[in-house]
Amino acid sequence: MALVLRVAMQFVGILLSLLGWVLSIITTYLPHWKNLNLDLNEMENWTMGLWQACVVQEEVGVQCKDFESFLGLPAELRISRVLMFLSNGLGLLGLLVSGFGLDCLRIGETQRDVKKRLLILGGVLFWTAGVTALVPVSWVAHATVQEFWDERIPEIVPRWEFGEALFIGWFAGFSLLLGGCLLNWAACGTQAPLASSHYAAAEMQTQCAYLENGTANPSV
Repeated sequence: MALVLRVAMQFVGILLSLLGWVLSIITTYLPHWKNLNLDLNEMENWTMGLWQACVVQEEVGVQCKDFESFLGLPAELRISRVLMFLSNGLGLLGLLVSGFGLDCLRIGETQRDVKKRLLILGGVLFWTAGVTALVPVSWVAHATVQEFWDERIPEIVPRWEFGEALFIGWFAGFSLLLGGCLLNWAACGTQAPLASSHYAAAEMQTQCAYLENGTANPSV
């Protein structure tokens, strides 16, 4: 039973981490970090991302313009670019490292300690990727809230609000954190089988086959 729980946690952890990594990439390039709705012209909406600003008009459609100067951007957008790139890189590295540490992978079946270290390292990389994804998203959200409630800005001036990319980024960051926690729990919180290496490897492959087919092991 412990073996089934161990393999299941690894599967769920790697799937959550993969989902968070994909959503983090989408958040990086999605031009919807901020939304601006004009009360005077409801047919025109503005959106802003890390790379470009777009205007959505019912008659014309979507028109986007890339930011010409990196140094001309606000500090939160400049740092967010760097941190999101770092998060994407760490997530990819975590997928590669933790993939080799999965019990279902036949490579290094007899080297249990090495696979355990790879799994722990992959979980730590996913933690770091999740934090580096949550920091820029939360920073931009905090700056947006401050600007929205800034009393020095006249009430007639439109205010930026949260865009869809911020919510996707939060979900991506927490998915990476949760996936890393499950991988580390599977590596440290459950004990590996005490049987011989060949028997343990054969039994793990059987359990993985049952999980992939969506059926339960009749011997459990």
